[in-house]
Amino acid sequence: MEEMIFRIETTINPTENEEKVKKAIQNLFGIFPLETKPSNQGCILTAETKSQEPLLKFKDALRNEHIRDAAHRALFRGQTEKAIRFCLNKQVAFVGHVSFSQEEAESPLGPIIVTIETENPAQLIDWLAPKTERK
Repeated sequence: MEEMIFRIETTINPTENEEKVKKAIQNLFGIFPLETKPSNQGCILTAETKSQEPLLKFKDALRNEHIRDAAHRALFRGQTEKAIRFCLNKQVAFVGHVSFSQEEAESPLGPIIVTIETENPAQLIDWLAPKTERK
């Protein structure tokens, strides 16, 4: 796979436990350095890596939950010329499952926002969530 930059960002609201938010991210992407920065709404949890390890764990989760076709569609909706951007439900991630969401509407505590910069987003999507549907 070609070079890419993987970024995560999510708000940690004053009513949330920071360790639980970190666990939600680790459930889907594994353990890698996360940074907490203060914000006017609590804290912002961010991470950035060039490693493919987080994507390997996420790819396994999509396969294990049998949602590759739905994931494929959701990822393509978030595709731009040089990146993929999508949101995941934080509460669902905490219990170890994948649920794509909108920026704010479907996730009262705010989503986990994932951005992957790559030269070929379509190829990365096909690798992460290969289609299983037959036409």
